[in-house]
Amino acid sequence: MAKDVKPRVKVPKSAAAGEAITIKTLISHNMESGQRKDKEGNAIPRSIINRFTCDFNGENVIDVAMEPAISTNPYFEFEALVPEAGEFKFTWYDDDGSVYEESKMIAIG
Repeated sequence: MAKDVKPRVKVPKSAAAGEAITIKTLISHNMESGQRKDKEGNAIPRSIINRFTCDFNGENVIDVAMEPAISTNPYFEFEALVPEAGEFKFTWYDDDGSVYEESKMIAIG
């Protein structure tokens, strides 16, 4: 598991039914390529976020596959339609098998 990984998500607290909202996500992650070496000359194991998903009430909203050239601390901003009140679930998948999750509720108002 990578050190100091912190997912952050910004979702409005409420929206009108059928409204498109803007969602912003950022995960603090060093994104180690596996090509660098430590002070002793040993290869530092590869550890990158290779996939990001967002689901709303169990239905997929976005599914992104990332390649090794992705930058440190990947940021995504996207729009989603909100048909009803519910929960957004955000998931980041790391090469090392770690999974990082965050969820946010949204109300209809």
